[in-house]
Amino acid sequence: MFDIITIGDSTIDTFLDLEADGHVVSVNKKKKELTLGYGAKISIDDTAQSVGGNAANVAVGLARLGHKTSIVTELGDDINGHMIADHFKSEHVDTSLTRFVPHDTRYSVVLNVLGERTILSGKSKRNYVLPPLKPTQAIYYTSLGHTFEKLQTQLIKYLTKHPEIFVAMNPGSYQIAHGKEEILKMIPYTDLLLLNKEEAYALSGLNNEKKAIERLCTLGTDIVVITDGDRGATAGDGQAQYHINALETNPVGKTGAGDAFSTGFLHAILQSQDIITALQNGILSANSVMGHLGAQIGLLTKSKLKAARKKYGSKLVVKKI
Repeated sequence: MFDIITIGDSTIDTFLDLEADGHVVSVNKKKKELTLGYGAKISIDDTAQSVGGNAANVAVGLARLGHKTSIVTELGDDINGHMIADHFKSEHVDTSLTRFVPHDTRYSVVLNVLGERTILSGKSKRNYVLPPLKPTQAIYYTSLGHTFEKLQTQLIKYLTKHPEIFVAMNPGSYQIAHGKEEILKMIPYTDLLLLNKEEAYALSGLNNEKKAIERLCTLGTDIVVITDGDRGATAGDGQAQYHINALETNPVGKTGAGDAFSTGFLHAILQSQDIITALQNGILSANSVMGHLGAQIGLLTKSKLKAARKKYGSKLVVKKI
């Protein structure tokens, strides 16, 4: 039996670290604008390439923490697709539920400027199908693109027959923007709902973190977690809410930080630990990933998580709110 099966997209991510010189590369943080000189030759300070995608990052992260993981994902039958599959195998992620399809593997180019990311995402055809699943303790359902509704309908049908499976959901921005009603249908089958602030407000219809958690809990999920970048994260179970601040850091990059948080949080939940421990694990995992260019380089092992707890223990303060 697997500890967890992740379901979602996998990509090849190319990271380009650019210096904001105010001329060829300029940033307006207030307007959230990145400007590149048209026709200019732009220097790259650093570059990296790695496997990405929420489901892929969490599968690899949990495998590093000692969990038996598998992934349901579509890969193109091309060089990039087979490279991703080989990477999963090297990270001890089972690929028996991975499907090769006759189109290009998804890819992204991530521009990293002043520690913030701008993602250029390549388009590719999708035809998501839920394969016959193998026995598992938990399922992590996350970012999918166009045509996700078919797979989700199949997943709900499966969960109706297997109510004993713990389900965590972290829907992507596309699913919420283009299929909000479909995602709402999934919440009653979800035990843990992980969202960033913008997603939580869009899904709940409220612009208040505390009220958004309360509203989403009434829809049928047991735990709601909202991440908010530098502000940290808040979690609630319908009875109480808890907040933890992010660790002070100078991030190299933020890509994958949310996925790392989900990994750390799930690691605690899969071991029947409490929300406070889960929040602390999430913050430590996100902090580690932000110290690197790429979404998986900084993912922690058990020993590294233990060392991080020892190093930052006094700063991992969780307050009941």
